[in-house]
Amino acid sequence: MQSVTLSLYRFDRVPARLWVLGQMGAARFALPKVPGLRFWKLCGSGTGEGFTPRPNWSTWAILGVWEDAATSLEGLGQSPFIRWSARADESATLFLEPFSARGHWSGARPFAPEGTADGPIAAMTRATVKPARALRFWGRVPDISARIGTDPNVMFKIGIGEVPLLHQVTFSIWPDQASMDAFARRGAHADAIRAVREQGWFNEELYARFRIKGTMGTWQGRDPLARNPQKEAA
Repeated sequence: MQSVTLSLYRFDRVPARLWVLGQMGAARFALPKVPGLRFWKLCGSGTGEGFTPRPNWSTWAILGVWEDAATSLEGLGQSPFIRWSARADESATLFLEPFSARGHWSGARPFAPEGTADGPIAAMTRATVKPARALRFWGRVPDISARIGTDPNVMFKIGIGEVPLLHQVTFSIWPDQASMDAFARRGAHADAIRAVREQGWFNEELYARFRIKGTMGTWQGRDPLARNPQKEAA
């Protein structure tokens, strides 16, 4: 079974932030040498609710697609993952298995979905925004981000991206498929999806859903899965 990891790193100090900026170039040479790593992306992040055009210089991410779970655990103990963790003030990795995926990322289909999901799920949307549509796209995003941030069901959220303004990824965790679908069908998010289809905002799109197999480390002082709205309401 394919294993997907999303590793997040927070660098609070200026020297560490300058170091990781350099690593955004250097790690491109190291990652292809990691055994079993079939697909990878280095990403920065946004401020506020995480998905905004203003960069967050403290938070960076590495997405990895591995042959299987055992390979991912071995690979995360190698450079650059281990070096980033050692330098970071905080880091966390989410272990995922894809059960639904459609679209492309840099011309590839990186995820091999299998099975179904029961319980909390992660949703990932990745898009390459057409430069001519970027202003309209970013005009919609703040409202969507604010709604995600106030949705009582969202357990975790972050916006990351490969290229500022043009290559963007949203990642969120929900207690179940129903709560995620309910958000997607209403309000600003639904309006934006219609605009994408009608006006052709994106050059490339990918939509994926994942089972959550586990976490390692902490983010904002806790396990990224610590908040479960279903348990809070029980």
